[in-house]
Amino acid sequence: MIRKDYISWDRYFMGVAYLSAMRSKDDSSQVGACIVNQKNRIVGIGYNGLPIGCKDADFPWERDGAFLDTKYPYVVHAEPNAILNATVPLENTRMYVTLFPCNECAKLIIQAGIRELIYLSDKYEGTPADVAAKRLLSAAGVSWRKLTDFKIRVTFDE
Repeated sequence: MIRKDYISWDRYFMGVAYLSAMRSKDDSSQVGACIVNQKNRIVGIGYNGLPIGCKDADFPWERDGAFLDTKYPYVVHAEPNAILNATVPLENTRMYVTLFPCNECAKLIIQAGIRELIYLSDKYEGTPADVAAKRLLSAAGVSWRKLTDFKIRVTFDE
C-alpha cells in the first residue's frame, strides 16, 4: 500500500530552506533559500552569513548602531548565497525562501533567471525595500506566493 501522508514538493523544499537557515550565526534573523529546477532537483542552497574566509567572531552582528558597527555591511543574504552556490544556470527555476526577499536580492533573483518565489514570512511587508522588491519582481514577470501549510518540528540530539 502506498503511503498517503507524505509531504508535498513545496513543503519538502521549504524544509531544505528552513534547515539551511539554521546554519546562520545571526542571532536575530536566520534566513534560508533553496533553488529548484523544473525537474524538482535542488540546484542551489544558501543562508545569511559572512562571505567565505571571514570569521564570524571578527565582525559585528548588531542590528542597531553606527552602520559599520552593525551586521548590514557585512552579511550576505540567503538568496545571493543560494545563487552563488548554484551548480547549473538558473533560468526558469523557482526559489524557496523563509523570508520574502529585499529589493537588492530581488534584482539578483531576476538577473539569475528565477521565475517563481515561494516564501514563508513577509515580516517587512509594506516597507520601502519590500515595495521596491515587489515592483521589480512584478515588472520582470517573477511570480510569488506564500506557503501557508508549512509546519516544522525539528529536533536534533547533540
